[in-house]
Amino acid sequence: MASTFSTPATKLIQPPSLNFSPTPTTNRTSRSPIKSLFHPLKNHNHKLRLNKCNSAPSHGQSTTVVAVSDTVKKPKSTPTLPNLLITKEEGLELYEDMILGRYFEDMCAQMYYRGKMFGFVHLYNGQEAVSTGFIKLLKQQDSVVSTYRDHVHALSKGVPARAVMSELFGRTTGCCRGQGGSMHMFSKEHNLLGGFAFIGEGIPVATGAAFTSKYRREVLKEDDCDHVSVAFFGDGTANNGQFFECLNMAALWKLPIVFVVENNLWAIGMSHLRATSVPEIWKKGPAFGMPGVHVDGMDVLKVREVAKEAINRARRGEGPTLVECETYRFRGHSLADPDELRDPSEKSHYATRDPITALKKYMFDNNLVSEAELKAIEKKIDELVEEAVEFADSSPHPPRTQLLENVFADPRGFGIGPDGKYRCEDPKFTEGTAHV
Repeated sequence: MASTFSTPATKLIQPPSLNFSPTPTTNRTSRSPIKSLFHPLKNHNHKLRLNKCNSAPSHGQSTTVVAVSDTVKKPKSTPTLPNLLITKEEGLELYEDMILGRYFEDMCAQMYYRGKMFGFVHLYNGQEAVSTGFIKLLKQQDSVVSTYRDHVHALSKGVPARAVMSELFGRTTGCCRGQGGSMHMFSKEHNLLGGFAFIGEGIPVATGAAFTSKYRREVLKEDDCDHVSVAFFGDGTANNGQFFECLNMAALWKLPIVFVVENNLWAIGMSHLRATSVPEIWKKGPAFGMPGVHVDGMDVLKVREVAKEAINRARRGEGPTLVECETYRFRGHSLADPDELRDPSEKSHYATRDPITALKKYMFDNNLVSEAELKAIEKKIDELVEEAVEFADSSPHPPRTQLLENVFADPRGFGIGPDGKYRCEDPKFTEGTAHV
């Protein structure tokens, strides 16, 4: 199978032989795409061409949709492909995981507007190809660090839907016993090291997890420890200091980590092209001595092939990779966002590139599955999500005493009164504050 690193929809900062009409180069030597990918310090002449845009589109104005992948000439479709990118079993696994993410988030929207969830809730609709493409290639021992848009990352990593839904409902059966909520999913069992509300905070945690893996292997001589860490974050985070500091540290120590930028083109209401002087985030990798890769984040098969190479590279001890997945969120920044800043033509353009529809079409075109098989998966997931809601809604709320757990090493003096009882059990403890 040809590596996806040589496909038209993927761009590298190294100069392998690619088919995507870059700026012409001269005296190019012939080499395999994979070897070229992992020479991050090689000089390069490829230029990523962006449509010029000096300002973000204002509401109601008609503008040209700006997308990195749109600047690339796509090959004409062929009736049959001699080398399939996935097997039937792999295709069904990917489809089920993406459907789970989509159905779960759609249900979250319903529950939020019914008053079952509180606070900010950020949905992942449209970005499923990134989570599925990367996480379904990981081992249970591999670590994932997420952002405030973390529900689907948790599901892909194996956290049960009922545990995620219960956490969103603030119940004791949630993966964090109801104390984390939407933006702070965590599961030690599944090595989900947290969703993080503030952008950039999770990157150092993921880097630390990668260092732990390397330390266990090289210092503690645990030869079977080849665990990889994957850090997910958005385009806005790529302008923060933690991002650059951790790229430097990971490259310097050759840590087994993959930095995954989920570039959905908008940081809340700020257009990516207005916020970043060099909008091609993948170019920042080679500045620190690691490969930088751009991939179409609306195509799970392309994401998966890039992920496979980056994860295997980290597992072999060859160091980190920066992957920019160009994707798009189908909903507003959060469920409290009326989503009036993005141009309607931009949203409709990406709606036609739904990653689930694309995977479904690929499998049908290559006779991998039948309509009945996919319908069976959809019915199964629909029932699973319904059951998760029923389970969450019937689960108990945390007791007041849980307020002081995981907060203080010793709650005496604050949480425990002179009589030795928890002060939060006093009916007047929350007097004058929001109901607990």
